[in-house]
Amino acid sequence: MPFITKTQRQSDYKSFPSTCPIVIDNGASYFRMGWAGESDPRLIFRNLVQRPRHKATGETVTIVGDHDPALMKYFDCTRSGPRSAFDSNVVYQFEIMEYILDFGFERIGAHGSQIDHPVLITECVCNPVQSRSKMAELLFESYGVPSVAFGIDAAFSYKYNQQLGVCDRDGLAISSGFTTSHVIPFVDGEPVYQASCRTNVGGYHVTDYLKQLLSLKNPHHISRLTWEKVEDLKMEHCYIAPDYASEVRLFQKGGNEAEEKTKVWQLPWVPPPVEEQPSEEEIARKAAIKERQGQRLREMAEAKRLSRINELENEIRGLEFLLQQLENVEESEISSFLSETGYVSKQEIETALLKLTQSLRKAKGAQVENEEKTDSSSSEKFSLVNIPDEMLNLEQLKEKRKQLFLKTTSEGRQRAKQKRFEEELERERQNQQDEEKRLENPELYLEQLRAKHRELTERVEQRKRLKTNGASTNGTQNFSSSVGRGERLNAAQKERMRLLTTAAFDRGKGEDTFGSRDEDWQLYKLMSKDNDEDDEGPDEDEIELARISSRLQDIDPTFIVKPEAGPFQPSAEVPKFRPLTKEDFQIVLGVERFRCPEILFHPNLIGIDQVGLDEMVGVSLRRLPYREKKLEDRMTNSILMTGGSCLYPGIGERLEAGIRMIRPCGSPIRVVRAMDPVLDAWHGAAAFAATMHFPEQTFSKMDYYEKGEDWLRKYQLRYTVN
Repeated sequence: MPFITKTQRQSDYKSFPSTCPIVIDNGASYFRMGWAGESDPRLIFRNLVQRPRHKATGETVTIVGDHDPALMKYFDCTRSGPRSAFDSNVVYQFEIMEYILDFGFERIGAHGSQIDHPVLITECVCNPVQSRSKMAELLFESYGVPSVAFGIDAAFSYKYNQQLGVCDRDGLAISSGFTTSHVIPFVDGEPVYQASCRTNVGGYHVTDYLKQLLSLKNPHHISRLTWEKVEDLKMEHCYIAPDYASEVRLFQKGGNEAEEKTKVWQLPWVPPPVEEQPSEEEIARKAAIKERQGQRLREMAEAKRLSRINELENEIRGLEFLLQQLENVEESEISSFLSETGYVSKQEIETALLKLTQSLRKAKGAQVENEEKTDSSSSEKFSLVNIPDEMLNLEQLKEKRKQLFLKTTSEGRQRAKQKRFEEELERERQNQQDEEKRLENPELYLEQLRAKHRELTERVEQRKRLKTNGASTNGTQNFSSSVGRGERLNAAQKERMRLLTTAAFDRGKGEDTFGSRDEDWQLYKLMSKDNDEDDEGPDEDEIELARISSRLQDIDPTFIVKPEAGPFQPSAEVPKFRPLTKEDFQIVLGVERFRCPEILFHPNLIGIDQVGLDEMVGVSLRRLPYREKKLEDRMTNSILMTGGSCLYPGIGERLEAGIRMIRPCGSPIRVVRAMDPVLDAWHGAAAFAATMHFPEQTFSKMDYYEKGEDWLRKYQLRYTVN
């Protein structure tokens, strides 16, 4: 960054006599303070104040100027951001200005409450008298300054460069600062304020515009685009285009020249680790480990199975022994005998023995016979089903209903099981036939399978579109857009519509008596039936499509299953994941390099309806109280650029070309840059304060209170000493 910060505490304050003035360049961006006659200022820091709270103690701390980012982690800055004492380029927050002056005087070495040195402080062109009065009051009352002088920063810079031979006595000073830009004419070495011109565009607006463009272009790296970093990028990479329109066309076309002018800021990026392919030894080692783990699991499963078989055999032997004992027990003593075993009847013991036998066969790997064959006591379980109701009492009737329900459920389960078994056999048979066809002619089989998949897909999608009432509601074209509502209704929905129409026709327009008759409830039941196709399971086409899709996935590596979109979801494919690369962590500066500083010449790019720097020269020349062509030629032959925003490459050539377009043909035009556009204002003020005539240009506290603000309004510093 071209701006250097210096905040070291000075120790030679007492070595300067009380007549040596303190020179302050109070800019909207930077605050510079030093002693008159010296070559460089002692203090340089940002003209900002921040008052955060300490996270641990809650104490409010005042931070002036630049802060150390490493220390800011101990403070809560969410409620207190950096604040400036300036509104545009006019001081209006004197509480903040007092913090800045306190810090400046303390760092320059003034430990007491009184400053016994004259002060020369810079201000903007045509500074309001209220701001000048408040500044004088602050210096006199708070610091006890003996005398004060106010001067224009651009005028000091012009006079300093005039002494160095850079510019002439008659000329123009173009000062482009942090928030504003000025053009000040000089005649015989003195500024003509009534002919000056101002535009509210400066370096702040360029930085802010660049930050906006880069944030929109790189939304994933907004946290990296801090104000300080964007300002560094601006000062390092931005330039003024000789012709803005042709430069834009150059970047639109692309090519080598545009690529050479494009700069890239590489953000920190760590490449992902590259997975190396395992060697054959590593693959063999992992396979051996996996085999050992599998063998251990098989051994554990075998041990668990043997333990289970042993438990089942013991339980079966116990039940068989119990049945043998029951044979020797009399009928009347069976209930008392079984009360200790936990069983109620002999039938319950036999049922438990049968289940344990089936479990033992299953554990040993034997196929369990069909439930209908193994259940030899089926007739005994449902013994009351075939008996007429007249022969049964009330309790037996309840038991009969229970047996009927259980028998119906059991038979339905058997039928479903048989159906699944038949479907599985049919699927295996069909797969076997497909495999035989594929082996006979693989290419023809694959083509036929793809064609059938396309046909079924279109048929299923057509049916879904009909169910969802087409796509005419969202403006997209669909095959069902010409199908009427009646044609889209299924049979159940059409029946409901018929019943409703019939009921409405029969009732007429009289009193609504629906529900008063028994047949109304029958009609209600018919209309309430839910026989919609939406509640049914998948139809034959969907089942066949699923089977063909599964088959294509097995034999066709290029086949991709299309994700099924819901009624409110787009059917777009899910974007594939792409790993982040080095290019994803780059901030590219292309047209932004010259587009942002272009606002100095065209402020309307950011919505400011004012003239640019080149047009300001013509406005200032037209405002001169005396119009002489020779004087105007002398002034345009000595145009000095000063201020931090004059450091862009190409600004001199662009200014000269712009001024030449508004001046008569053959007018001499010479645009030069100050020796140090940033510090020449302080250099000129320090050189002026070191002259013997400087005390005559100051005013004391007594003069301020005696003459008042009206005199302060007319106060002007004379920069040329005869």
